[in-house]
Amino acid sequence: MNKNLLFLFLALCSHLAASQTTVIRDPEIAGMIAEISSDSLEHHVRTLASFNSRHTLNTNEENGMPAAQRYVLSKFNHFAKQAGGRMTAEIDKFTIPADNRRITADSPGANVMATLKGTDPADDRIFIISAHMDSRNKDVMDAEGSAPGANDDGSGTAAVIELARIMASHEFSATILFVAFTGEEQGLKGATYLADKAKTEGWNIAAVLNNDIVGNSSSSETLIKDNLKMRVFSETIPAVETEQEANIRRYTNADNDSKSRQLARYIKELGERYVDQFEVKLIYRSDRFLRGGDQTPFARNGMRAVRISEMNENFIHQHENVRVEDGIQYGDLPEFMDFEYLRKVSAVNLASLASLANSADQPQEVRIDVRGLSNKSILLWSAPKTGKVKGYYVLMRETSSAMWERKFWTTETTLTLPYSKDNYFFAVQSVSESGAESLPVFPAPLSR
Repeated sequence: MNKNLLFLFLALCSHLAASQTTVIRDPEIAGMIAEISSDSLEHHVRTLASFNSRHTLNTNEENGMPAAQRYVLSKFNHFAKQAGGRMTAEIDKFTIPADNRRITADSPGANVMATLKGTDPADDRIFIISAHMDSRNKDVMDAEGSAPGANDDGSGTAAVIELARIMASHEFSATILFVAFTGEEQGLKGATYLADKAKTEGWNIAAVLNNDIVGNSSSSETLIKDNLKMRVFSETIPAVETEQEANIRRYTNADNDSKSRQLARYIKELGERYVDQFEVKLIYRSDRFLRGGDQTPFARNGMRAVRISEMNENFIHQHENVRVEDGIQYGDLPEFMDFEYLRKVSAVNLASLASLANSADQPQEVRIDVRGLSNKSILLWSAPKTGKVKGYYVLMRETSSAMWERKFWTTETTLTLPYSKDNYFFAVQSVSESGAESLPVFPAPLSR
């Protein structure tokens, strides 16, 4: 082999070695993901769509919202039998006050919830996975007309039910709350009730994964068919921010590093780690134009919350009366869904949720030393409040990058890196003894 060919060969080998990525999967999480069934998801969607209308104001006991709520509750109660007393289920009833908009008079509301209690008494974190079970047709005030709501949001509700089925027989350090909201189409009523209740009662809501419209892979207008991508929406600047927090954000240029944005990155990393040939797209918006979701009330209360949604929406099958017009079938019907795609989205949720619920708490008092001019970066932090850790990752990315690019391992609570603090962003996450990674914490400046 001549010298030029040898040089090219060695350069290629070096490039391939540098570009390799080691994927390490927790066998328990991988096993749970393997249990997710597209058939089971389809069964739940078709059952929910079989009720004439799941409109929040439909009070028909046999074919309306109350019947659908009882169906979800029955599933949660059935799964609870596999949880060794750690799972309980309920219909949490409340009154929706009239708003002179989409609630014309005080009306009954209810969220269906299953609570899988964490195994660590010292760990008070609560991770919520949610969807809304109410449906609508074109007229949002029509509580009687047919509104199957297969994809919006029978798909998200089915995912919540399926994850409750699988996760009920497993143990997690933190508590997981599986929630099917009502009142979303009438103005996020069920989510607002629960978010306000959590804030008033001092619940430690660590993260909210809200699933809304997650079961279709074909778009209207553009006619794109793609079951290889999903979206995660996350707020940029927090909806609730003190002046001191705003000053720190501006000083550190952390506009792209809100707590919800860190959660979105975490979902992308974990989802793509466990779900093959599937891409999680980060959308740097709180939600879509003209639309909203049940993550919003939690964000308003200062809680970490994101919206998970399909990549390509089909508006012929959203918020439309069931009908055939000009040879086109309108309406949110199960036959226009992709249940294998829904399985993949459910798997991303499970990978993220299971890892979060088994992680130690986040490291505390994370700081980056900015007290002097230097071409290195010094990070310091304290151990998490709960959970046993075997070490920490210090994450690093270029300021123009969306995702963390490098992870530096340490068993100490400080690390000095030969990279300029002026040129990179950093964060720190705890790693539990089981290997589960906490959500990253963006450092505050240590200036004196």
